[in-house]
Formats: sequence, C-alpha cells, structure tokens
Amino acid sequence: METRHLRYFLAIADAGSITRAADRLGIAQPALSQALVRMEKELGVKLFERSRRGAVLTPAAVAIIDDIRLSIANIESATQRAQAIGAKRAGRLIIGFVSAALFDTLPRALNQMQAAYPGIELVLREMSNAEQSLALQKGEIDLGLLHTPVSIQGNMHEKLISQEPLIAVLPSSYEVGEDGMVSLEDLAATGLVWFPEEQLPLIRSAILSTFRREGHPIDIIQEANRTLTVIACVAAGRGVSLLPCSVKSLQFAGMRYSEIRNGAALPHFELSAIWPAHSRSTMADRFAELLPPCRG
Repeated sequence: METRHLRYFLAIADAGSITRAADRLGIAQPALSQALVRMEKELGVKLFERSRRGAVLTPAAVAIIDDIRLSIANIESATQRAQAIGAKRAGRLIIGFVSAALFDTLPRALNQMQAAYPGIELVLREMSNAEQSLALQKGEIDLGLLHTPVSIQGNMHEKLISQEPLIAVLPSSYEVGEDGMVSLEDLAATGLVWFPEEQLPLIRSAILSTFRREGHPIDIIQEANRTLTVIACVAAGRGVSLLPCSVKSLQFAGMRYSEIRNGAALPHFELSAIWPAHSRSTMADRFAELLPPCRG
C-alpha cells in the first residue's frame, strides 16, 4: 500500500468529508475517491460510510487508524533523520519532559549529549505526562522524561532516574509546628492543589489513599496541570500541595516549603525516561545512556 494512500485516508478521517479532504490536499475529488476505492479493495474492507453529510469511519477503519497515524509519523521521522544525516548533521532528537526534569536531570544530560554529538539538533518540548504518553505512542517525540508508573502502548524502553520523597508546598502565612513541619492532618484541613486525574492517576490515587488510611481524608480543591501553576495557586492561597523535594530549587513569592512530620507512607515521585525500542541503536538510546540511573 502506498504511503500517499495512507495520508489520503487520514485526511478524509480528519476532515470528515472527501470534498473537504480533497481541498486540504490540493487534489481533485474524483482522484481522491478513486484512491480510496483502491485502498478499500486492497484491504478487502470498507473504510468509510459515505453520505451527503460526509464520510464516517467504519469499525474496521477505527481499528486501524491509530496504527496508520503511527506508521506515518515513523516514516516522517525517518525521512527527517535521513535528511539531517545527508546535510552532515548528527541527527535530530525530540525530547518531551515534565517540569521536574528541569531541576537537574535534563540540563546535565543535554550538556553531555552536545559534547558527545556536537552536530545534533535537540528539540525540547515541555509536556504533561498525558501529553507525552500520547506523543510517544504516535511517534511525535523520540524520548520522554516523565513520572512513572504510566501506561504507554507499544514496545518501550524504560529507565528509572529518580525517586523523590514528597514535600509540602504551603502559603507563606501557613502556620507550621515548632519543629518547622506540618502533619497530614494539617494538610487535610486545608485541601490540596494538585494535577488532574488524567495526568497522574496512579500517584494521585496513592496520595489520596495514604491520607484516608491515616484517618485524614483530603479533598483536591484546585487542579492545575503544570508545576509552576500548582505553586502559583498555593501562593495565592488556594490550598496546599505535595511535590517532589527537588522543587525546592524554585522560589516563589507568597509560598514556603515544609517537610511532612508523619508523611513516611506517602508515595515517592518517580522520574523515568521512556523511549521506543528499535532493533538498531538510536539517538534516544544514546541520550538515555547519559541519564544517571536511580540510586534508591
């Protein structure tokens, strides 16, 4: 099956109409219709239900569309790499990362990568966990630095980089104990600013479960999808938060950090590198080798 036919299929699926897809592709509608017929004949299945209202994916098409998107993304990525090598560059590496990777892991690895491969083009994209998971599955990034555990479809390598205890993030006016710490009970009485469930579902569930087991159920009263936004909400008095201890390198007016007196049962925040497994060594493999393994 020709690559252009796969692109035609995706264009029709995204446009919801053969006419609109033809306009976007800049080809004649009859030519696009004929290409679709040839594709359906080659596959032996109908891909769209067509009517005056447009074109709707059949169950068979729904079953294969994600695989086709991934295939096209891989072809485009391979083309870009080949062109980069032809232009005498070392290649191109697209890295997704969560905010926590900025504090130490990412800068050191970037310095080492640039020293080892001075001609490489590094593309950096700050993304949430959920955004990276989808981007890895679609082949839109070569490697992700994200919080685990996380579920990602496909054959992936995973390297645990760090496991950090959680620290309380408090408004600057928040009263702490004489030991300078807060308790789970104190935090539960205020309420939590935290990431949306779809972003870090397992860590979020583990935190809420810990509070319940300790007899101090806590409510999430404000959701925010980036670390800096979480801290800003705390500084504005919207609640308290729990973040990995490396966040202490971020100083923000109107907030303070505190250890948690009885927080030993809280989960640790993991940071891992995840990247697709291929039969041959890739730039993502080489970058991952530069990342320090977790030492417990």
